[in-house]
Amino acid sequence: MSGKERREKIIQILSESGRPVPGRTLATMFDVSRQVIVQDIALLRAEKHVITSTNVGYILSDQNIIEKSRVFKVQHTDEEVEDELHLIVDCGCVVKDVFIYHKVYGTVRAELNIRSRMDVDRFMNDIRTGKSSLLKNVTSGYHYHTVTAPTEALLDLIQDKLREKGFLAKLQDYEPVDFRKPK
Repeated sequence: MSGKERREKIIQILSESGRPVPGRTLATMFDVSRQVIVQDIALLRAEKHVITSTNVGYILSDQNIIEKSRVFKVQHTDEEVEDELHLIVDCGCVVKDVFIYHKVYGTVRAELNIRSRMDVDRFMNDIRTGKSSLLKNVTSGYHYHTVTAPTEALLDLIQDKLREKGFLAKLQDYEPVDFRKPK
């Protein structure tokens, strides 16, 4: 198989997977080294394919596809904020906002647009240096995030990871909207 054929197949695999595809998986599939895959990804990017590298694999983003979004209700400690945000951006997803539902004030929302570890570091530095405090602390740690991703499968992955970490929170009867993923 030529390099051009391999790169065409990589695009096909990434576009059909719905989940990040690890470089080692691609290397095994094509019986090449990971370095060859890294070079192939660089060449594909040079051809204007939008490929995101995450800690769990490569994701192909079609800019003509509308990103998927889901709202997650979460609760955790202040010390776990960085872990929560890393969990989301490391999967190639974006934390669009944070909001709370307050029984008196209603919905209070702040735009975040956190899409990388660098964004997480900047946000955490602003919190640590006292520029602001965490909105979640107004409601005993309960808050929501709107998360966007190229695929529903990535949102499912985020939901699973949030559940595994114990961050997903139970919705209450008084909450105005059911934010859960439709069945």
